[in-house]
Amino acid sequence: MRVWRAGMSEAGTVAALLVAFRDHMDHDSPPEAEFAASVEKLIGREDTEYWLAATGEDAPAAGVCQLRFRPSVWTSSDDCWLEDLFVRDSTRGHGLGRALVERAMDRARERGCARIELDTEEENLAAVALYESLGFSNTSKGETRGLFFGSRL
Repeated sequence: MRVWRAGMSEAGTVAALLVAFRDHMDHDSPPEAEFAASVEKLIGREDTEYWLAATGEDAPAAGVCQLRFRPSVWTSSDDCWLEDLFVRDSTRGHGLGRALVERAMDRARERGCARIELDTEEENLAAVALYESLGFSNTSKGETRGLFFGSRL
């Protein structure tokens, strides 16, 4: 198994995996061209990293995760947001998802982050089990703040 940080030359690979993630979730937007443009814009930024995973040294990338870093006034350090995690159906069960999350956690520590956060669908039992097995809690901000809310703008 191999996990590595995607470079600029791998933006197309990252975008293709994110499009596969979109399709896996039965969504039809954003269009492929928008994914490609967004990845091209983000991949070179200091606050965004894409990590790829493959089942072997010569195998193509079959998994991706996107990390976003932002300062927090509550921890006096950066927070890491694991924004996306996807592994192609054909390579699920080979440990790529676990390897990507473990690498994300290590990377957050390397950058001095006080916490790493994410969200997932309650129905995604495999993801919930993976995250819980790695020490994630669905009350990461404490019992008084156990819900995650958002709004599209």
